[in-house]
Amino acid sequence: MAYIKSEAEFGSARKRAFLEMILGLFTGHNVHLLSFDEVADKLRLTQSIYRGLHDVPLKNIVGSTGRYDDFTRQFLPRTSDKRDKERWRNIYTLAVTGKGFPQIDVYKVDQAYFVKDGNHRVSVARELGWETIQAYVTELPTSISLGPEAGRSDLLIKQEAAYFLDRTQLHKTRPESKTSIEFTELGWYQRLLKHIHLHRFLLGQAGMPDVSIEEASADWYDKVYMPIIEAVRQSEVIKHFPGRSESDLYAWLVENQTRLRQRHSFEEIALSESAREFLETVLK
Repeated sequence: MAYIKSEAEFGSARKRAFLEMILGLFTGHNVHLLSFDEVADKLRLTQSIYRGLHDVPLKNIVGSTGRYDDFTRQFLPRTSDKRDKERWRNIYTLAVTGKGFPQIDVYKVDQAYFVKDGNHRVSVARELGWETIQAYVTELPTSISLGPEAGRSDLLIKQEAAYFLDRTQLHKTRPESKTSIEFTELGWYQRLLKHIHLHRFLLGQAGMPDVSIEEASADWYDKVYMPIIEAVRQSEVIKHFPGRSESDLYAWLVENQTRLRQRHSFEEIALSESAREFLETVLK
């Protein structure tokens, strides 16, 4: 009976996959799984650590090593291939009859998981409303944050972030920077590197000529970036910019400070002496 029922369940899942794809075109929501190979390449992931067997949140499984085009973001089946359909139905039957199925294999990148083996098992588990699934986990350490909401369009920004952190080593000297520096647009991590080089120059002018880029980055983070971020937080202005990050506002403030000084008394914002000197140098 369970196997007979699986025919209708697979058909229902296929219909919802179609609707998910159509709605995604209109809403702009993530409807595609991520390619693990693309993520590993863009984020420069080279090391791996086997973590053993764990209960993995199904909502955090966002991609696959090879079947990322065969399922939607919700792991609904997109293909009607007979072998894939039969595979899905057999796994469904094992799950609902209590016989169970083998654990899956996944890669873990920050908070996101990618299926190495077990895509159909994930699909069935989500169809049945499970919260977690048992998986053998291999983690690939990364300097950037990658959450379950990440989409393909985010990867280029994450790629910039990975390069930025590799150059500055802020993820090691200031671990909180992994989440406190996050942009929603391309190009700003490269501009931050220019800010850090400027700050390094100012440190040299102040009698510290031998400061490394890593040391200058940490000093810039403490004395320029975070004071401006703290001012943004105290003003609670971020609530007026839905979809934007604190880093976006930092960028906007630096780029538009001349106009802000003229129209809104930007001088009155409480900033450290280093932050003020930095801003004044940008203006020159």
